[in-house]
Amino acid sequence: MSSVQKRYIVILLLAFFAGIIALPKKLSLNLPVIGEVEIASPQLAFTLFGKPTEISFDFKQGLDIQGGMQVVLEADMSNIAPEDRESALESAREILLRRVDLYGISEPVVQTAVTGESYRIIVELPGVSDETEALALVGKTAELSFQLLKQEPIEIPVATDGATPVLDLQQTMTLEDTGLGGSQLERASVQFDPQTNEPQVGLTFDPEGTKLFATITNEHTNEQLAIILDGGILMAPNISQPILTGQAVINGGFTLDDAKQLSIQLNAGALPVPIHVLEQRTIGASLGSESVRDSLRAGLIGIAGVMLFMALYYGWKGVLADVALCIYALLTVAVYKLFGVTVTVPGLAGLLLSVGMAVDANILIFERMKEELRMGRPFNRAMELGFGRAWDSIKDANLATILTALILINPLNLTFLNTSGMVRGFGVTLLVGVALGLFTGVFVTRTLLRMFLKG
Repeated sequence: MSSVQKRYIVILLLAFFAGIIALPKKLSLNLPVIGEVEIASPQLAFTLFGKPTEISFDFKQGLDIQGGMQVVLEADMSNIAPEDRESALESAREILLRRVDLYGISEPVVQTAVTGESYRIIVELPGVSDETEALALVGKTAELSFQLLKQEPIEIPVATDGATPVLDLQQTMTLEDTGLGGSQLERASVQFDPQTNEPQVGLTFDPEGTKLFATITNEHTNEQLAIILDGGILMAPNISQPILTGQAVINGGFTLDDAKQLSIQLNAGALPVPIHVLEQRTIGASLGSESVRDSLRAGLIGIAGVMLFMALYYGWKGVLADVALCIYALLTVAVYKLFGVTVTVPGLAGLLLSVGMAVDANILIFERMKEELRMGRPFNRAMELGFGRAWDSIKDANLATILTALILINPLNLTFLNTSGMVRGFGVTLLVGVALGLFTGVFVTRTLLRMFLKG
């Protein structure tokens, strides 16, 4: 078996497995003889280290396609040292990601964006359409503290007609820090009051918090202990006796959703910096599907036109280039599914652009082959020279595009480069498309020409 035949078999195997992975989730076909046949993409289920694992080859859709909520948060870094700001922002991003993961949102995206003195966190919540729900989940700092609430009498002079003012005795409330807060919290959970059946949030402290809580309740019996969240007093129960179990309950007239969100925020931890909502927008799934439909329609028309041109202008060479282009499409879809590339509307634009570049490589090669044939060289020799002499132009053009795609992706999160999710999505699909286009345009097309057009 020759090396060309071996390469041809490798290409067939790649195309076969890519075609299986690229199958839609469910496809029904009505065949004339066999009847109705249902084809579905494979689902792999196995046990890894005793844990059931399932792999499904589904597209990872972006927010602009499946719909959802996008919230842009601004972090207040005024009290953070300049050298610590990026680490504080990254810590806040990780905490917000834990929140949305605990809430059960599928495929959330939480990323940072730094421009000058502006420190932002962009949160994308696919499938979430309730604005209030989204803001309650990610728009709060969730800083929990326990402080003693003390009422002290003060004398306020009241003006009178006489020479001696009258003193009015009033009460003023002060808060005394106890050192107990969310950092000593081990777990927060939703519970129900056994008497009223109202939702409440149960708190369990870690060993350090348990010891501190016992000391506070022992030394301040018959005083009020205020439970404060983000600067607001949730409740201020009276300490009737020492609590040694390290457990407490927040009962603030919550709904079930409120109690769930508060427990999630407390379990994820408080944000290291104050945040406020800068922008929010809801994207409907119908708008996303319409954009995808229009993009795919335009793309398919364009690709069909390119394939027709290649076949008519270059003959059998163009037909083989079209076959390579179909293999390119299968490989691209397979890579998207295998590596979880998020498909967005800008990403589709990057994919279509890379298709054009894949065809461009074939055109350069075929034109070089024409020049060699006009010089009287035999077909096989002209083919090898055409590929060899066109390679420098193809390599330089694709390398420049790959570098541009890397700048758009900004994998190192450099502050002076782009940090927008949509632009990054465009860059990722462009990078994948150009790399695969280079492979199919040179390796696949060359092998097919050697295999089927030998003279």
